[in-house]
Amino acid sequence: MAKRIVQSSVNWAAIAERAPETEKAAFLAFKAKSDGYLRKMLSAPAEPPKIDFAKYKSTIAVAGLVDNFEKQYSAVKIPYPEDKYTAAIINDEKKTVQEIEKFKVQSAQSIKEAELRIEEIGKLLPYSQMTYEDAAYIEPDLTIDIDNKPSFWPHTEEDYIFDEPEAADNQQIGEQKKVDAGH
Repeated sequence: MAKRIVQSSVNWAAIAERAPETEKAAFLAFKAKSDGYLRKMLSAPAEPPKIDFAKYKSTIAVAGLVDNFEKQYSAVKIPYPEDKYTAAIINDEKKTVQEIEKFKVQSAQSIKEAELRIEEIGKLLPYSQMTYEDAAYIEPDLTIDIDNKPSFWPHTEEDYIFDEPEAADNQQIGEQKKVDAGH
């Protein structure tokens, strides 16, 4: 005979704790729908009602009709659905637990590296006492390299070092020289 489900195996309290505030209404609607299905299933009897075939044999005059129906009725077997998903869910849970453990190890390594970096930074000179040479020695990637990286991002014109004046300035300087030469 089919296994009778007595109560829901869902831990609604645990799900409610994890549901974000924005999804509470959807969660409550889903829980209400699930509870409705469970109530409907529990309202049905565990066994189908018994049919009194002897009573029908005595009242129905057609010979063999009730016997044929009784034979067909007793042959009907409604199978309980086979559980195909529990093993897959357990395997997925094991994989997830392994991934979580792997993530914990990676996170612990990242935390350890960050703590070492914080310790290194703590041993540095205070920034108020640090010179540009000190900063270039400690963090060469963060300092200006005139040959390869002439400015910091966002690379505005003020950040560039110009050896030659602008073209307009050159013309003005040339004209100034002509004026000066005429005097």
